[in-house]
Amino acid sequence: MSIKDLLGVDLPIIQAPMAGVQTHELAVAVCNAGGLGSLPCAMLSADALHAELSALTAKTSKPYNVNFFCHLAPEPSVEREQKWRRALAPYFDELGLDVNAIPEGVGRRPFSAEAAEVLETFKPPVVSFHFGLPKPEFMARIRGWGGKIISTATTVDEARWLQTHGADAIIAQGVEAGGHRGYFLSRDLNTQCGTLALLPEILRAVNIPVIAAGGIADYKGVETVINLGAIAAQIGTAYLLCTEAATSVVHRAALQSDAAQVTALTNLFSGGAARGIVNRLMRELGPLSAAAPEFPLAGTAIAPLRAKAERADSGDFSPLWAGQNVSGCKAVSAMQLTRELVGVGH
Repeated sequence: MSIKDLLGVDLPIIQAPMAGVQTHELAVAVCNAGGLGSLPCAMLSADALHAELSALTAKTSKPYNVNFFCHLAPEPSVEREQKWRRALAPYFDELGLDVNAIPEGVGRRPFSAEAAEVLETFKPPVVSFHFGLPKPEFMARIRGWGGKIISTATTVDEARWLQTHGADAIIAQGVEAGGHRGYFLSRDLNTQCGTLALLPEILRAVNIPVIAAGGIADYKGVETVINLGAIAAQIGTAYLLCTEAATSVVHRAALQSDAAQVTALTNLFSGGAARGIVNRLMRELGPLSAAAPEFPLAGTAIAPLRAKAERADSGDFSPLWAGQNVSGCKAVSAMQLTRELVGVGH
């Protein structure tokens, strides 16, 4: 099955949904170029979701993807939160902030009935998920308007689980990928492997279409995963410098510096393992800390540090999400980049 048959798009390119660094503008540009643009929705309220979808659908008539998280909301632990704030206290003191004035916050939200209600108004052609799949009743609602459902697998076991539970396609996410790992059956990072090792294994294990993600930054990379059997490549990092991206000034600077050559999986910025450019906080606390609360609770205490540092043009406390391969990052339009990714101009 081709990407055209499955999702109705002309090019085998899916723009990875990237919360915090994009709005509908990037998704629209990729859609209009012939790929599948994606809108990250896990951090949007119902009103914001409605506004973004209204803007997106006003600017393109092409198929698009909306992305949500399916994590189980953790029980807050006062003890662990206090431990986390003690670890961060020296930085609060350094920046002249009060560690005891951190507001309560939930950050990323799991898919909900409220979100499904908004989606029903727009009937998006594709709905993708991170951390598994939503409840069967939510999936039934998506199928009711003809939507396709895809989700991320980081292991063969997760791929088999997604097929068994009704996914229409699977995103095989190699460990090179930037941003959050989509794992959900195990949090053991030793289970995570590279895209070119993972993709063939998942293709052998399932009989539904597979999309490759992680470390793909140019036409040759796309060609390679297609030749291995993927129906498309999902690409995020390469789009971060595009004119339509909402990537911050400090993030853009980091991507264009030597620092971008060193990335690591870290739980400091959300509580979940995610790949980003190594910065001061990651070096000094270690990229993976037992003090960090569970996903997504760690981000609340980081937010004031990030905001204060970024006002001084510092990314010391920012999640500088990026994959291991930043060679494809270009300060061009997303339409131009999308076409280059399928060989136009080669």
